[in-house]
Formats: sequence, C-alpha cells, structure tokens
Amino acid sequence: MRLAWQYVMSVVFIVQMYLMMAILAIGWAPFVLIRRDAVFDAIHSYCHWVRRTAAIMVGLKSEIRGEVPTGEVLVASKHQSFFDIIMIASVLPRPKFIMKKELVWAPFLGWYAKRMGCVPVDRGKRGRAVKQMVAQVKAARTDPGQLIIYPQGTRVAAGAVRPYKVGVGALYAGLEQDCVPAATNVGVFWPRHGILRKPGLAVVEFLPRIPAGGTVEEFMKEIEPTIENASNRLMREAGFPIADAIR
Repeated sequence: MRLAWQYVMSVVFIVQMYLMMAILAIGWAPFVLIRRDAVFDAIHSYCHWVRRTAAIMVGLKSEIRGEVPTGEVLVASKHQSFFDIIMIASVLPRPKFIMKKELVWAPFLGWYAKRMGCVPVDRGKRGRAVKQMVAQVKAARTDPGQLIIYPQGTRVAAGAVRPYKVGVGALYAGLEQDCVPAATNVGVFWPRHGILRKPGLAVVEFLPRIPAGGTVEEFMKEIEPTIENASNRLMREAGFPIADAIR
C-alpha cells in the first residue's frame, strides 16, 4: 500500500514539475528577452521549486555539500538523473551545460539553453565533436560562467560502470581553467528511467578543485577515481550496495 501511494505521488510530482516548467518558461520569457541575465533568475526559481516540491510530495530531500564554485570554471559532474541537473543549476550563479545537439529543438528548454550559453554538441561525430566543442566554448568565453560537462557523456544508473570520455580532458587542457569535480547519489532515489521517486536524501557534493595546467593524460587519471569514489561513498551512505572504490 505504501509503495502504491509512493507511485501515485511520484506521478503527481512529475506532472506538476513539467507543468510548472511550462508556466515559468512562459512567465519569465518577456524578462529574459529584455535582460538576458534574467535567464539565470528563471532557472534558479524553477530548480528551487523542483527541489522543494520533491521534498514535500515524495519525501526526497536534497543537499549541496562542498564549496559551490563561482567565477569562470569547469565543473565535471557525475550524472545519474534529471535531479542532479536541477540541484547543480539551483546553486551555481551562472550555469551553462555541454548538451546534446538535439535538445536545441526541445520546447522551452532549447531557447532557454541558448540564452544561458549552453554549448550543443553532435556526439555522433566523436573526434571532430571534441574539437568543435572546445572551439565553441572558447568562442563563448566572453560570456563567463560555470560550464558543466558530464565526463561519461550521458546519464549512468546508480551502480553502473561507464568509461569517462576524453572530451572533458580536452576542455580542461584547451580552456586552461580549474576544474571542480562533482559527485552525487541521486540515482539511488530518482532513477535514470522509470516513474518511482523514492524518499531519502539526495546529495551533490562539490569536490576540491583540480588546478589548471595539467596534461590531458594526468587529468583523466585523476578525474575518474575522484568522482567515482566520492559518488560511491555517497551511494553507500544512502544505503545502496556498491562495489569497492576505484584506484
């Protein structure tokens, strides 16, 4: 009975979440057209709404740990579900994402992503896509902010293993910026696929920054164990059985 009720509330939560996305997107549009920086006010208001309603409606509380990065910096984050996007975007002053090219055409989302300064990438082109991504990000550096990239390239379910892609290393070396790794356990409560949202404490933790100046090879050797070990720790803290740490 309790599980059935959690499913019902999960459906209600998801419906109102997307309904509020449309309402706020329309309501904020005139302000974003007049003043581009209003896009970040709009994003923050929506993300805080989702976090609050998740806590109230399905019992999923959320917590940010570590020092929230500001200024122009690269954020390399574990990505398990839509909720880690919400949590990260709720606290970064000027978030912008490396995102799939197809999302540019998504209603509301695509236009707001452009206003934020997100960088669309054609993932099917592989090597050429990496070069294009670095070039696009460099071209947009007149519009400073916190650039978020998912080193595994997609959402990865809690406990699943997926290699890190070299694109994050190419960005780190090409932009010559510090990188802040971010770990999460949100996939334990908000799965990559499916409706059920489980009660608990979802955490995104910003880890100590990796200073600019290292090589791609050095960076790739450091970033994967740093994020994976911290994410595994957070998942174990949430009661999720997880394999031993990566070395």
